[in-house]
Amino acid sequence: MEGGAGSRTASALFAGFRALGLFSNDVPHVVRFNALKRRFYVTTCVGKSFHTYDVQKLSLVAVSNSLPQDICCMAADGRLVFAAYGNVFSAFARNKEVVHTFKGHKAEIHLLQPFGDHVISVDSDSILIIWHIYSEEEYLQLTFDKSVFKISTILHPSTYLNKILLGSEQGSLQLWNVKSNKLLYTFPGWKVGVTALQQAPAVDVVAVGLMSGQVIIHNIKFDETLMKFRQDWGPITSISFRTDGHPIMAAGSPCGHIGLWDLEDKKLINQMRNAHSTAIAGLTFLHREPLLVTNGADNALRIWIFDGPTGEGRLLRFRMGHSAPLTKIRYYGQNGQQILSASQDGTLQSFSTIHEKFNKSLGHGLINKKRVKRKGLQNTMSVRLPPITKFAAEEARESDWDGIIACHQGKLSCSTWNYQRSTIGAYFLKPKELKKDDVTATAVDITSCGNFAVIGLSSGTVDVYNMQSGIHRGSFGKDQAHKGSVRGVAVDGLNQLTVTTGSEGLLKFWNFKSKILIQSMSLESSPNIMLLHRDSGILGLALDDFSISVLDIETRKVVREFSGHQGQINDMAFSPDGRWLISASMDCSIRTWDLPSGWSNVSLYSVVSLRPLPTDYVPSVVMLPGTCQIQDVEFSEETIEPSDEMIEYDSPEQLNEQLVTLSLLPESRWKNLLNLDVIKKKNKPKEPPKVPKSAPFFIPTVPGLVPRYAVPEQNNDPQQSKVVNLGILAQKSDFCLKLEEGLVNNKYEAALNLLKELGPSGIETELRSLSPDCGGSVEVMQSFLKMIGMMLDRKRDFELAQAYLALFLKLHLKMLPSEPVLLEELTKLSSQVEENWIHLQSLFNQSLCVLNYIKSALL
Repeated sequence: MEGGAGSRTASALFAGFRALGLFSNDVPHVVRFNALKRRFYVTTCVGKSFHTYDVQKLSLVAVSNSLPQDICCMAADGRLVFAAYGNVFSAFARNKEVVHTFKGHKAEIHLLQPFGDHVISVDSDSILIIWHIYSEEEYLQLTFDKSVFKISTILHPSTYLNKILLGSEQGSLQLWNVKSNKLLYTFPGWKVGVTALQQAPAVDVVAVGLMSGQVIIHNIKFDETLMKFRQDWGPITSISFRTDGHPIMAAGSPCGHIGLWDLEDKKLINQMRNAHSTAIAGLTFLHREPLLVTNGADNALRIWIFDGPTGEGRLLRFRMGHSAPLTKIRYYGQNGQQILSASQDGTLQSFSTIHEKFNKSLGHGLINKKRVKRKGLQNTMSVRLPPITKFAAEEARESDWDGIIACHQGKLSCSTWNYQRSTIGAYFLKPKELKKDDVTATAVDITSCGNFAVIGLSSGTVDVYNMQSGIHRGSFGKDQAHKGSVRGVAVDGLNQLTVTTGSEGLLKFWNFKSKILIQSMSLESSPNIMLLHRDSGILGLALDDFSISVLDIETRKVVREFSGHQGQINDMAFSPDGRWLISASMDCSIRTWDLPSGWSNVSLYSVVSLRPLPTDYVPSVVMLPGTCQIQDVEFSEETIEPSDEMIEYDSPEQLNEQLVTLSLLPESRWKNLLNLDVIKKKNKPKEPPKVPKSAPFFIPTVPGLVPRYAVPEQNNDPQQSKVVNLGILAQKSDFCLKLEEGLVNNKYEAALNLLKELGPSGIETELRSLSPDCGGSVEVMQSFLKMIGMMLDRKRDFELAQAYLALFLKLHLKMLPSEPVLLEELTKLSSQVEENWIHLQSLFNQSLCVLNYIKSALL
């Protein structure tokens, strides 16, 4: 089961990658102009972070780091983006990282206004604070009585130095000089709450949006109303003016409509109905461009262009996700690059895991698409299909005919969809003879070849349809397949077997072609979801008792049972190789079950404890990923420390004293010790090295693991003998010294470690120097044999002991019989070696015998 202990906030198996389909919420967007690149950028809020898009292509250029809480309002100047969360707000540089944080408000901040080197913030208690941006210090604080003047909007009028205009929920407006801290003028207002303030293209003129739906064009210098407009769609949510030569004002409404007024003729010239399916959160005309940017809580960001003859706006570019909770998601195709998702908003959409430019919407399901096209119905809500509850998709024949089939909430007929054309398909599949109104489609599947659709109904009937023609091709069972409602249908990868399950608790296997019942099984509880992994033939069943049963459709037996969820299981998914089953439940947990082992949460790629969790285990809440692929996450020390769920096994040097343990050294260190003379002969140079004519530019070194500088040879007498008596002049090596110490304290680990570090030539040199002729002694040779005895006795470094002893015997076999002390040690060693070998040989023979039996026996 996936989930950690109290201190761990991340999953042991999965890491958050990115969230898809997030573009906007109810926080108004912010438009910025980059003078260096001469481009407009729009910033939208998506919960705890914000996105910045290039208006030219609506491509995502930056994703901010996450804030601790959801963003409640945003603002921006030429350099920084300001985002408030709770009673704190932060300044972001480069659209990404926080550079300043401003703390001081007691209530939630709902208004932000950049003001040169300062920024103004207003909270819900109508406390206004002016901050110096770079020092993060308060410059001025103003407190207003909420019962008399509760601030609802704020505006810095153009050319009004150090002045701000405040609107209130009570209806009055106040003009303040924030430098001298003086109230300059109070506008009585229109006895209706102010919801929006916007500077008009003309100096001294401001547009005031009211709760009543009125827009007042007011001259604040003379306190005169120039003109009034009214819309019938509720309060004004936002206002913007065109500045490209057309005197047009746009106003947003809570129902998603936008009104366009001509300021010269003082009349409504156009309506943009259903620009968004929710309230217009923000709308902005780009400076000197015929473009309008809008966003809303329907998770959509849209850009409209005004290039028509009558000045109406048409949709130019958009980024849109689902505006309501999802009902079903599935990967489309085998490459894992597209995700099909159905939502309660009635749309079917495709999201790309690669890049947002590949996202597309398949639109709303329409009852009669041709009639809508022919009559051009403005309000299509009446002809829209209810939300999709289940769907199945197959890309095998997507270019020939429809490849997606979907059930709709409360509907009998199932719709087909075409992924390539991104639209609803040609057919509505339902039984012709069925007249009952209360029967609905409850389960669908499409064959791997893309030719047939299998549909299960709440009446217990399971029908087969042809996807190309929409023709009914038969039903399973005489009258009905199940007595209860069909909860799941699935077809295997070869179109030979159909599996159906019903609410009465039966699981049935049918021949797909002949539609004859092969076998029926009774389940422990009514099934809720059925999922087939076609490649492996594994069937997952989520039951109403919150348990999961896994069956093999070849043997038709239950092979795994998993329990642990505390709520209804909403969905399941198999990993591509069929080794994992992942389930999501109403208990707000996602659990990963390992099918081969039957344990929950076994990772193939990292060390994870294999102990099962108790049934009453409560998983910790895991942070959802943001929209950025890589988030800057800081872990506390408690998080980094391994909990008792993650126990890393540290293997000891020897598992058991009775076991023979090999060293971890490579074979090149010990395997060729006996054949070293043969290797040296093969590698012998053909001619002696030539002396360089001039001195080298580097100092020559002696070859070896530890580099040492070579001492230049001084050979003045060419007739001097080259034979040197090493027994007199040779200096004792570290290995010899450690062996001498071993005779005294009976500890040979240090000497053995020295040998382990040497290569084959070095080992031979050390063992050759043990003899008295080469500077050693009988005592040192005795000590070496004791070291080998210690290795055999402990049964560690077994192959090294054999190799070292073999080389020692090869080098010193002639002199060993003449030394009684060494003969005595060799006698002990002989019995040890023989005893170890007899033990090993019996084990080898036993294993070989079993292997031969398994090979030859007919099992």
